[in-house]
Amino acid sequence: MNDVIAAQKERDAQAVPKQKSAKAVQVLSEHVIEVISDSGEGAQRCGQALGGLAAKMGNGVWTVEIIPAEIRPPARSVAGASGNRIRIGSQRITNGGDEADLVVAFNEQVLLGRVRARELKQGCKILLEAAWRDSADPAVSKAYVETYDELVAAGFEVIEVPMEIESRKVMSDPRRGKNMFVLGVLASVYSLDLDMARDQIALTFGKKAQSVIDINIKLLEAGFAWAEKALEFKYAIPAERPTTPQIVVNGNTSLALGVLASGMEICSMYPITPATSASHYLAEVFQNVGGIVHQAEDEIAACAFAIGASYAGKCTITITSGPGYSLKQEALGLAVMGEIPLVVVNVQRGGPSTGQPTKGEQSDLFAAVYGSHGDAPKVVMAVSTLEECFYSMITARKIAETFNMVVVVLSDAHLAASQQPFTRPQFSENWMAPPVDQSAVPEGMKPYDWDHETGLARRFIPGQPGGMHTLTGLAHDANSKVAYDADTNEQTLRLRSLKLAALQKTLKTPPVFGDPEGDLLVVGWGSTRGAIEETVAGLRADGHKVSSLHLTFLQPMASGVKEVMQRFKKVMTVENSWSDKIEDTLIDEDNRRYSQLATMLRARYVIDIDCWSEAQGRALKPNVVRKALLKKLQN
Repeated sequence: MNDVIAAQKERDAQAVPKQKSAKAVQVLSEHVIEVISDSGEGAQRCGQALGGLAAKMGNGVWTVEIIPAEIRPPARSVAGASGNRIRIGSQRITNGGDEADLVVAFNEQVLLGRVRARELKQGCKILLEAAWRDSADPAVSKAYVETYDELVAAGFEVIEVPMEIESRKVMSDPRRGKNMFVLGVLASVYSLDLDMARDQIALTFGKKAQSVIDINIKLLEAGFAWAEKALEFKYAIPAERPTTPQIVVNGNTSLALGVLASGMEICSMYPITPATSASHYLAEVFQNVGGIVHQAEDEIAACAFAIGASYAGKCTITITSGPGYSLKQEALGLAVMGEIPLVVVNVQRGGPSTGQPTKGEQSDLFAAVYGSHGDAPKVVMAVSTLEECFYSMITARKIAETFNMVVVVLSDAHLAASQQPFTRPQFSENWMAPPVDQSAVPEGMKPYDWDHETGLARRFIPGQPGGMHTLTGLAHDANSKVAYDADTNEQTLRLRSLKLAALQKTLKTPPVFGDPEGDLLVVGWGSTRGAIEETVAGLRADGHKVSSLHLTFLQPMASGVKEVMQRFKKVMTVENSWSDKIEDTLIDEDNRRYSQLATMLRARYVIDIDCWSEAQGRALKPNVVRKALLKKLQN
């Protein structure tokens, strides 16, 4: 037995380098890496682990999941790429960046899909699984060779990697292990610490048996050793260890953590892509703090349950995506009419109808602000960073319970599945709402005893002494009695609207990114912030007088926005949604459909505001935004 152990240690010593590589190391400020495979081969997990490892070393990181349109597309299909994009930098990273510098592909067909989508830089390095060249299926081998030759002819640097052969030395089923082999290869390529990589694997597989962790560490070490020996290039991206504790989570997990921190105790939901993982995370941990996740039979029931729980005294959240939000509209009208506090998260995706379930888009702004029959004022916020996903839940709950209103928080698929390190939140008692006042209602107080200056009224809780009344979705008076007369109807509409005005008076004008005046102001909202601000910073460095303004509150909008816009010669919005292109033959100034934020700003402030948008189911790239802004500056 001792001989066996000694032999194993000798093999391990040979497999894992014990000294620094002798290869020349090219120092980079940043790089964009993609790891892609068929669904189920673990490319997403590999990419997430790489991002987590780089973040621990102190690099700026932003990861973006690459998700096929189908849940389980056929293997080796051009449209079936599943994986992760990882942007690593020496400074803070706020978006997924431009085209990829290096790609690891588990087969040539998913790679071909990314090439056709123009996601790779010219001359991009490609590490390609070599096993398909010798496939027993002549058609597969032929397709591989043809694609390989096509890529080389197009100027890509294609390096064949024996992922399956090398992984089979460690485990019998390489399809389940090559992702960690690839992690080892990338750890070598980017000069990442191997011990920290081992720790990252232990974290990634922390719920598995130790034997599973051990074999994945061996795969990591095998990949690292192979790359040190076989690859002729090596990079290093300088990193500075953070001085404060950090967390690395995706947007949906950040939202869920924010729900915990806010003190909300009930989440009512129905599964829908791309929002479901937020509820799944809550389902795992909510009970630890006394919370409940209720999965209803459909989206309408989920919203109705949430309204009922809030009416009973618990501020409740319901989490959904575009189609689910559409189904909730009638119930949300009830919450507005009954003045019941409720938080709604809409993780937007491409539409309309089923649209693009796995792709992001900013197309639900109108639905959130105006999407109801009758006048149904709701507060609408949009998160623009992963850190904001956390803190928005605290803010949303406070607003909902202060004003007895529906608060809609707009996220999207781009934030939902992206990861980025940010400062670990330190819990504050101020996050928590005070206990609901269940003391006896003073004699003579009415269920809707509105303040005629603010529209605010005390929240009545069922069972309060002296507070008994009938809740109705019909037009009603201050006593909650059905009232159809003209004066009462108009007065109650006025008072519900005053809540938005009262909140608006408390909002600060959002800060301008750049100078307070100039040639062009770019206005955005939501997940476009990183790409917009990176682009603006680059243009300003080149001498252009460009600034940006990013809106968190879409309804109501803060004071001062108009004054900011008036200090610039030109104003345009940049959005991840549809707008008509003025270059199209049929489009002119009379029939052009502007993007949604541009339409709202033009209507509210009566200012000539242009727009540029893209709706390709992917996050905006800084270089694409740059071209649009330069064109506007030149016109």
